[in-house]
Amino acid sequence: MANILIIDDHPMVRLAIRMLLEKDQHHIVAECGDGMEAYRLTQRLQPEIVVVDLDIPGLSGVELIDRLRKSGFNGRMLVLTGRDDEHYLSRCIHTGADGFVGKSNNLDELRDAVKAVERGYGYFPLRRLSETGRKAPVWETDVVKTLSNRELQVLHYLALGLKINQIAENMFISNKTVSTYKTRLLNKLQISNTVGLVDFARRHNLD
Repeated sequence: MANILIIDDHPMVRLAIRMLLEKDQHHIVAECGDGMEAYRLTQRLQPEIVVVDLDIPGLSGVELIDRLRKSGFNGRMLVLTGRDDEHYLSRCIHTGADGFVGKSNNLDELRDAVKAVERGYGYFPLRRLSETGRKAPVWETDVVKTLSNRELQVLHYLALGLKINQIAENMFISNKTVSTYKTRLLNKLQISNTVGLVDFARRHNLD
C-alpha cells in the first residue's frame, strides 16, 4: 500500500478522499489545501503518490506538478479535478502527471487510478465529448495552449469575478504582477476588456 499526500482546498473533499483511500489500506502522510505548502510537504515527506486538485491557491495544481518534476521528485502524481477539459488534460500530461480523474465521476474511479499509478501505469481515460454544443473558434483553442500556467490561473480567477487584490492574495503575488498577467491575457487573446476575458474563459470552460 502507498504513502499518499492529499492536496485540495476543500476540507470535506480531503476527508472523502482520505476515507476512501484508507479503506484500501493506504497511509495518508499529510493533507493540505495550498500549493506552496504542498510543495514543501512533498519535498520533506517524499510521498509515493500525490493526489492533487488543479484549483488550489498559491501554486496551481499544474504549477505544483511542473515545479516538483523540475526539482527531481519521482513520486507518482495523480490529478483529481472538476476540470476535465482536453486542454487541462494535455497540460497535466505535459508537465508530468501520471493520472487524471474527473471529480464529476464516481470517486471509485480514484481507487482505480491509485491502483494503476501505484503499479507504475498511467491513468488517462478517454475524455468524453463536450455536451455544451457551443464550439469555440479553432484559433481560440490554439491560443489557450500558449497561455502560461500563471496566465491561465489569473484568467480563471477573473472569470470567477475576483478583483486584482483578491487574485494577488490567492496567488501570493503582488497586485502589479496580477495586472501584468491581465495585460498579457488581453494582448494574447485580442480582447479589450475584462468582460471579454470572462466570456472567453466561459467559452473554454476556464471559469
